Amino acid sequence: MSIRILIADDMPDIREYFQMILSREAAIDVVAVAGSGKEAYDMAIELTPDIVLMDITMESQLSGIDAASRIKAENPRIKIIILTMHDDDDILFQAFSAGVDDYLIKDSSLLEVIKSIQDVYDNQLSLRPSISKKIQQEFTRLRGEKERLIETLNIISKLTNSEFEIIRACYMGKKYKQIAKDRSVEEVTIRTHVNNILRKFEKRRMKEVVKLLDETDIFKIYLP
Repeated sequence: MSIRILIADDMPDIREYFQMILSREAAIDVVAVAGSGKEAYDMAIELTPDIVLMDITMESQLSGIDAASRIKAENPRIKIIILTMHDDDDILFQAFSAGVDDYLIKDSSLLEVIKSIQDVYDNQLSLRPSISKKIQQEFTRLRGEKERLIETLNIISKLTNSEFEIIRACYMGKKYKQIAKDRSVEEVTIRTHVNNILRKFEKRRMKEVVKLLDETDIFKIYLP
């Protein structure tokens, strides 16, 4: 039984190239070609190919990923291999998050393309070392960010209301003198609070505390 392929790319030369080389393979049947993400979605739902070979950039920068996500939501049995000109980590992660089954650079050899198609069809795909390494690095980064956020939230939970309001005021660019005036206290009182804040965060300067909270998006949670 032939593997039924839909090719989607907004560049006619590339569509024709992949159609030509894949049509030569006895085990592959190119059932249609599409020139946009919308066409790819419509044809995929109508024709239910085994695999869609999908360009990322068509009507928009990520139209292929958007189309892949819609196809997967409508018919998860359709496999999708993303094609791109660029080996971009962010696009790679967005593609796999959308549910694509593999990810190829357009200058991949014919053998690599055929192997990807066969492996995806047989549900035997194993990530190539370069992709696997990038995904591992991204999960490590995300895990580190999560741990950092949890640690930061734990510190914040131990702040007094006054201490947090002082951090908030510093984030808004206010100086200690202005903060003291706003709170109707002496500046020395504000500096005492600041020293307590620095001790809890194990930082030397308030700007380091503000930077940490900014990097972990804490202010998006606590500020209106």
